[in-house]
Amino acid sequence: MSELGRRVVVALIGAPLAVGIIWFGDAALATLAAALSAIGAWEFYRIARGAGAKPLSGVGIVLSALIPLAVHGQTLGVLRIPLVLPMLVVLALFALTIWLRGVDGGPVAAVSTTLFGVLYTGGALAFVYGLRYHRFAIGDTAGALLVLLPLVLTWASDTGAYFAGRAIGGRKLMPSVSPGKTVSGAVGGVVLTVAVATAFVPLVLVPRAQLAFSPLGLVLFACVVSVVAQIGDLAESLIKREGGVKDSGSIFPGHGGVLDRLDSLFFVLPVVYALYDVLLLPAPGAS
Repeated sequence: MSELGRRVVVALIGAPLAVGIIWFGDAALATLAAALSAIGAWEFYRIARGAGAKPLSGVGIVLSALIPLAVHGQTLGVLRIPLVLPMLVVLALFALTIWLRGVDGGPVAAVSTTLFGVLYTGGALAFVYGLRYHRFAIGDTAGALLVLLPLVLTWASDTGAYFAGRAIGGRKLMPSVSPGKTVSGAVGGVVLTVAVATAFVPLVLVPRAQLAFSPLGLVLFACVVSVVAQIGDLAESLIKREGGVKDSGSIFPGHGGVLDRLDSLFFVLPVVYALYDVLLLPAPGAS
């Protein structure tokens, strides 16, 4: 089967499965986020070792997977996370480097890389659960749509950037990081994201979730999502370039690894969570 064929098959299987898990939410969504976080952390630490760092990979992978599960437990009310706990984890991790890395093992770089990997993967993906149970979401439909909106807009941004870049070409956006990306592609990504948002919100979000944006807020929301998604893509390209790898992994045939597929979402999900608090408006009585 060709690479395009593998990509299509994986997308046809993976997309409906992901949407179903988002709809059901609860433990299924937390487990999916934890699994993807663990795999993403493993990929990140493998790349970091290629760049010369010596992260505490095992500890980081476990911590990354635990973050979405901890958010799930706190949402259910069965777990209470003390405010001091994250600081204690950082201190404990730093203390471990005394014995596991020592003076010659790059202890500062080791603990810094480990902590960044945890936040970059598990910390970011925990927000998919936060969006599903956002305080503005009333009911399963609203919660699922608040997750699907940034996913759809991220896809629109990637699609718009790809086709605009191929059709128009021109000046490179950041050739030292990602030689294939162009300024025209970046603009095309923003334009298509705004267009998709102006269709999705009034046709789907307003009638199904009773939530809306002001006209200006909707354009601002879409533009920020597209820009942030493209920055997330560039950030992962930068990581891979430093590590000297083409793909972060091969778990998704034809698509690469978890970092390759979710690079934009690592940036988009936390930003969207913040934007919802500022820009979302109730639309009661919408049908």
